[in-house]
Amino acid sequence: MYLTVCRSVSATARLHAHIKHSMAYSAKIGPSILSSDLSCLGSECVRMMECGADYLHLDVMDGHFVPNITFGHPMVECLRKSVGQDPFFDMHMMVSRPEQWVKPMAAAGASQYTFHLESTTNPGNLIKEIRESRMKVGLAIKPGTTVEELAPWANQIDMALVMTVEPGFGGQKFMDDMMSKVSWLRSQFPSLDIEVDGGVGPDTIHKCAEAGANMIVSGSAVIGSDDPRSVIALLRTAVAEAIQKRSLDR
Repeated sequence: MYLTVCRSVSATARLHAHIKHSMAYSAKIGPSILSSDLSCLGSECVRMMECGADYLHLDVMDGHFVPNITFGHPMVECLRKSVGQDPFFDMHMMVSRPEQWVKPMAAAGASQYTFHLESTTNPGNLIKEIRESRMKVGLAIKPGTTVEELAPWANQIDMALVMTVEPGFGGQKFMDDMMSKVSWLRSQFPSLDIEVDGGVGPDTIHKCAEAGANMIVSGSAVIGSDDPRSVIALLRTAVAEAIQKRSLDR
């Protein structure tokens, strides 16, 4: 009897260890602060964290890679001083020369440097530079870029970002057909953090979660809500439930 119980407990422990190893990602919600009141960005960031955000998504646009211009490392440095060391800053670098801003962003307090595959001719070297600057590495692709082009780098990065709108503008309609990219990445790289960005909110979260996304960028749906805490909780629950289902299906 004792031996049977021990074997049962051991088998359960092995199963849990297998699930933990093969599903080494969790639900994370990152409000896109560009949707907030830019005149009080520091307090808006604090408000989002207090409402349950797991990280903050900061869109950097240079007017070349995308038509719009937002902010650079001086703003990031000010935000870091304002909000403290704890919040995780995911820098979405929509810039033509991402190599130029690695060290300034690291010095300013960026946590993760997410660059676009389309913006560089040497992703491997850029990944190395980001790592040497002690930031995590994110790699993003536009809707027109195939996921197979990202695949060779997937084992060298911390996160893949699948854009679900064309980068550079807010308020666009969510592109359902990008979910096949997310599904393919999840099947090929089971433990990779996969982020989606663009038109994601309560109406589209289930498609993202079922496809395998676990890092959710949401702008106006969260920040523009009368109850951001509830929206963040809803998004996280949808993703967490999908992760749990996927682990059981395995």
